[in-house]
Amino acid sequence: MISLDPTRTAIVAIDMHRGHLDPTVATLPLAAERCGPVIKRAAALFDALRLRGVPIVHVVTEYRDSAEIAANPFWKAAHDDPSKARRGILRHNLAGGPGTEIIAELRGPRDLVVRGKKRYSSFHATDLEFVLRRTLGADTVILAGINTTTCVLCAGFEATNLDFRVIVAADAVDSMDGEEMHRFALRLMGAAIGWPMTNADILESLSTSGG
Repeated sequence: MISLDPTRTAIVAIDMHRGHLDPTVATLPLAAERCGPVIKRAAALFDALRLRGVPIVHVVTEYRDSAEIAANPFWKAAHDDPSKARRGILRHNLAGGPGTEIIAELRGPRDLVVRGKKRYSSFHATDLEFVLRRTLGADTVILAGINTTTCVLCAGFEATNLDFRVIVAADAVDSMDGEEMHRFALRLMGAAIGWPMTNADILESLSTSGG
């Protein structure tokens, strides 16, 4: 098992907002029966890591208006396609709407927030890399969030390309694309990007670091 230095590690919690995880307002919802369990598992991990001094950075998708979303031709087409999981995407996480609110159980008073994510990438046109390297001094990222198949996967590839060490919090990710694709994304990341690890594995890896 690898060891993790809490002084060089940060959690990146991607799109763990009401727009995915609160069925009462979500515009691109995770299956309702999956929301509570992934929130509970993520909250347990975040609380344990805060106690060990590991910082948490929330990355939140937020659009000024639907035109910013519709600039992507695939998303524009998907909006009116009833066969697409992302139908209705032009209403997703518009600024000032409830969808942009981070799930309350997952946000701590000292957590950092990066807003304005516009596409699957958590790094493109945001200051996430600056926050991780310059503000926090991190060389290792633990990825959590929604969706395993898109935004988490994209962040994993980009973090690897930027030479971060990548851990995927396997208990704290899920996908609106279903269990099969969620599991495939975890296998893909394990093969090409980094280490999918359970909550217990992550905490054990921190314990063995001597930190």
